Amino acid sequence: MKKYSIIFLSIFLWKCAAPENTVIILEPRNASHKNGVRTGLDVLLEDYTDYLKGKTIGLVTNHTGVSKKGEKNYQLFENNPDITLKRIFAPEHGLYGEASAGVKVEYDAQDDSRPEIVSLYGKTRKPTAEMLDGIDLVIYDIQDVGARFYTYISTLGIVMEAASENGVSVMVLDRPNPLGGKIIEGAILDTAFKSFVGYYPIPTRYALTIGELSQMAVKEGWLSSVPPVLIVVKMDGWRRSMFFDDTGLPWISPSPNIPDLETAIIYPGMCLFEATNVSEGRGTNKPFKQIGAPWMNFDIAKEMKNCNLEGAEFKYAKFKPKNLPGSAENPKFEKYQCLGQKIVVTDKYKYRAIETAVHSIYITFGFYTDEFRYNPTRLGRLWGNDHLFRLLNGQLRSENGKVVKTPTGLFKLLKKDWEKFTVQSAPYYLYQ
Repeated sequence: MKKYSIIFLSIFLWKCAAPENTVIILEPRNASHKNGVRTGLDVLLEDYTDYLKGKTIGLVTNHTGVSKKGEKNYQLFENNPDITLKRIFAPEHGLYGEASAGVKVEYDAQDDSRPEIVSLYGKTRKPTAEMLDGIDLVIYDIQDVGARFYTYISTLGIVMEAASENGVSVMVLDRPNPLGGKIIEGAILDTAFKSFVGYYPIPTRYALTIGELSQMAVKEGWLSSVPPVLIVVKMDGWRRSMFFDDTGLPWISPSPNIPDLETAIIYPGMCLFEATNVSEGRGTNKPFKQIGAPWMNFDIAKEMKNCNLEGAEFKYAKFKPKNLPGSAENPKFEKYQCLGQKIVVTDKYKYRAIETAVHSIYITFGFYTDEFRYNPTRLGRLWGNDHLFRLLNGQLRSENGKVVKTPTGLFKLLKKDWEKFTVQSAPYYLYQ
């Protein structure tokens, strides 16, 4: 009797009578690492040419969804005579990466001969039954950043819930985590702080690909409901030790204020300053790489140099934010000169974004007590719980009840989170 391969059986199950809540992993068939990493999109196009035949699909994507040849995924699907691309769903920042953070996007005037474009960061963040009507499969293909509060992964979770409610299967085309798959940082989100900038109980820097995260969300019960079938198309050649510059893939800014890998590495920490009245560098050519305010001076940079943090240099920063349409509208302290610190990553393997940010916030709070302010709700959602502002207010306590007075005590609490999440997430690893 003929012995069927695991891949063939997986496809057969999906096409015929897949049991509810099935997770299917499609492995690369033609593994080749000579030309760098192949994303899930390339593996699907090259190794599974007939997989989507006869399907009507909805595509969740943006400007980062390109093949290794630079071809846009929606154009490849649109030009394929064997499939029907009915609708394109765009996340925050828009389909073309044209909108700055928090700006609502809508696509009203459209060409009726092309697939409809629906913004999931405008009138709705969740596809409706009408939007999913007639769609056999929703495909998600967006380059992630690797930080919990980056909203593309929240969109992924919401789309999976919507697909579940309408009996539609979901396919995730895996892409690299730009920050690699080994370094975990930050607090695990307390679900009491769940929001669009924190949709899963994961650390800030969670060291998973979107393919790994999607199946973990399904199997750990993090979603209100899960799609009947989740299909993850694996990458070819990616390893957990890889940062994005190790992949051989071209860097495409996932959003206007993440222009390069160094910014992406710094972002999981310095984004916390969005919850404060300190500029996080928006409105300059170094967003997140520098912080400052008109009432600050260079003392913070001097003090950061004394913290003996590995993997970075801290320099004086002087900048004047300005309005940048499509990148930073009405930034903090627009047209006012700000002083503060600039971060230069010298060793991406040793640099710890969260540790750097906590020290920066702690020092700012101490040096500029009369001027520094933060929004507790916003900070709690970004951090994941109330521990950071409890540290600042002298209310944080260790497990034995002692008051935690310095960042060192907070990091001890965080270490237990990292250890817990490492054990919890390891069964979902798709790569070594």
